[in-house]
Amino acid sequence: MSFQLPDLNYGFDSLEPHIDAKTMQIHHGKHHAGYTSKLNAAVEGTDLEGKSIEDLLSNLDLSNSAVRNNGGGYYNHCLFWEIMSPNGGGSPSGDLLSAIEKAFGSFDEFKAEFSKAAATRFGSGWAWLCAHSDGSLEICSTANQDNPIMNGIGCEGSPILGLDVWEHAYYLNYQNRRPDYINGFFNVIDWAKVGEKYNSSI
Repeated sequence: MSFQLPDLNYGFDSLEPHIDAKTMQIHHGKHHAGYTSKLNAAVEGTDLEGKSIEDLLSNLDLSNSAVRNNGGGYYNHCLFWEIMSPNGGGSPSGDLLSAIEKAFGSFDEFKAEFSKAAATRFGSGWAWLCAHSDGSLEICSTANQDNPIMNGIGCEGSPILGLDVWEHAYYLNYQNRRPDYINGFFNVIDWAKVGEKYNSSI
């Protein structure tokens, strides 16, 4: 079965003013759609065809740039849409909040560290919050469309929160003001969904 572009659970304009409708429309309908179609083309007729995206990426030969770039782009964006909501913002609760406080000292300290990882990623890439099987958390960033489930990229664990810092994710609205985009992102994070991902990864 080929990979499918997922539908959004909200309208293109639902995350405004933090993420504008035009950016969402282009980001989902052009960029993510492009990764999806190119991923399908890259695996068609190979021994990778029919594998889940997680299995494909976690066992990937990183020299396979077509699958690395497009498979990463497909997976990363699927997660990105899922952990945002028009009713997002605020702060996490329960086990996730406890883990954040244990790892970073406080939620505010987590926000500062995550924001730094996103702001200082040179060029295009992603910032991640990852959960390890023992319940501990890690913040890291990756270049381009790499992600923590790929081996050997220096970023480990199960990604439960990811922020796209490619310019196409924010430039129409924020231009070169990446820190403002990062601040806006915190207003649309669906912490309940992130908490579900945390609980299922440990």
